[in-house]
Amino acid sequence: MVPDADRSIVHEPTDPSAVRCPGQRGLWWRGWKVGAAAALAAVVLGAGGAAALLAAGGGDRAGSGGGPGGALGEGGGGAGGRPGLGGGRPGAASALAAPAGPVVNGRRQPARVPVPESAGGRYERVPGTAVPARASGGTLLRYTVEVERGLPVAGGGFAAEVHRVLNDPRGWGRGGVLRFQRVDRGPVRFRVALSSPALTDRMCAPLVTGGELSCSSGGRSVINARRYGEGAVTYGGDLASYREYVINHEVGHALGHGHQRCPGAGVRAPVMVQQTKSLGGCRPNPWPFPRD
Repeated sequence: MVPDADRSIVHEPTDPSAVRCPGQRGLWWRGWKVGAAAALAAVVLGAGGAAALLAAGGGDRAGSGGGPGGALGEGGGGAGGRPGLGGGRPGAASALAAPAGPVVNGRRQPARVPVPESAGGRYERVPGTAVPARASGGTLLRYTVEVERGLPVAGGGFAAEVHRVLNDPRGWGRGGVLRFQRVDRGPVRFRVALSSPALTDRMCAPLVTGGELSCSSGGRSVINARRYGEGAVTYGGDLASYREYVINHEVGHALGHGHQRCPGAGVRAPVMVQQTKSLGGCRPNPWPFPRD
């Protein structure tokens, strides 16, 4: 169990072996052109640097560029990180109130959310609770959701999405094998923390996330708000599915799952493939147990 201490002040991870999800050195990805909704201005991050850096190293393997003990992840190895700056509280400017995006793969997409490099630098636990989809059966896992203060994403909306994804029949619960209960106090199995690029880098150190990737560190699934808000090249315009993927992937690490490789061209990528970086010939897949 991870004790539910007051985490309003961010602490650096003390055990590098507990950091999971980056596997490449010096990754700086500026690869995404936003053309989602007419209500939003186009945001260009540029893709060339990321492709070159992604091609420069390994990726889907344990401990590639991470700390000792076989660290896993979607970023890179080595020391680094920048403290978060700024102020405000979670959802100070609610991005979820923005107009919806286009229909992609048959789904109405959420609006893309430009995310600043840094925000308040401290987490705030999202208040409230949410019960599992099933009242009984299976193993009950308690978790909590944190959002860095000052991010342009509503904490309540993010927490609701996390809970929906975790309790989906295609998710880690697999129809009740595991049941996920969100709490705002008491002992928890893991935390899901939405973090600015700068705070992500700090919390994932010594792994290098380059302001672009996410990780799992010390019982905390650190979700990079830039990726959550803008998606990834590998998922094209399907931001809704990418959000499901990044939650499932990082929580998968918290549940003890390591990285996998694409098993063959054209098949669905296992959710523990580092799909933000590359699909390796597979098709995108956000779910641990997708339906046929």
